[in-house]
Amino acid sequence: MFVIVGWLLALGCIFGVYIAHGGNIHVILHALPFEMITIFGAALGAFLANNQMKVVKASLKGLGACFKGSKFSKARYMELLALLFDILQKARKEGLMSIEKDVEDPHSSPLFQKYPAVGNDHHVTEFITDYLRMMVSGNLNAHEIESLMDSEIETHHNEEHAAVAAIARLAGGLPAFGIVAAVLGVVNTMGSVGQPPAVLGGMIGSALVGTFLGILLAYGFVEPLGGLLEQKVEDGGKELQCIKTTLLASMQGYAPQVAIEFGRKVLYSGDRPTFGELEAHVKKK
Repeated sequence: MFVIVGWLLALGCIFGVYIAHGGNIHVILHALPFEMITIFGAALGAFLANNQMKVVKASLKGLGACFKGSKFSKARYMELLALLFDILQKARKEGLMSIEKDVEDPHSSPLFQKYPAVGNDHHVTEFITDYLRMMVSGNLNAHEIESLMDSEIETHHNEEHAAVAAIARLAGGLPAFGIVAAVLGVVNTMGSVGQPPAVLGGMIGSALVGTFLGILLAYGFVEPLGGLLEQKVEDGGKELQCIKTTLLASMQGYAPQVAIEFGRKVLYSGDRPTFGELEAHVKKK
């Protein structure tokens, strides 16, 4: 929603001021289809040539997610920490082997299904169960598991940022493709030097629309989408950091209520539940 509002505000201010100062909007509208096809066609071709198909797919998926609200909220984090609390509490009271069935089949586990927002998230569930499985096996110590977690989080970070980098490169290339469109317009104009000044002026104005559009699309549309996607990627990484910190605190001997406090402190302040909110949520569940 805010993406659309931001775009409307930008376009309203740019074109509103242009018209208010006596600008002829018909010149822009006349050139718009041709310039858009030139710029977007060249940018799309370069984008496909510059990225592997998995990055292209990730970029399209990420751009789609930019138009949806963020799933990373205070309510989700309370569900996540409550899930971790229940799992660690059961392991503490009944022994680590008591959570083996929950770990092996989380989709049938009452613990995971008690918190569907997190329990039905494949990536988060897999991350939790993988390291709980290692804890149950008892073959690795806390430092070894922490190293594995760091490696997985770094891999996830690099994979997700490949799409962010691809979109950033696309934004960086759009002004150049705008110049290409403008140069072609100037070449076309130079081939019509015998035309009346009014006609030449219109042709030159149409050519300059290419430069204008390239810059506008880059910094008004594509780059903001890349920045928004990067923020969503960082939120996803923060969730994994929260899980990591909670499980490691438990492995180091802290009680479940203390371990989830370690995890809570990792979260961004705007999404972090207070100690009282989390405690009330855990007790209610």
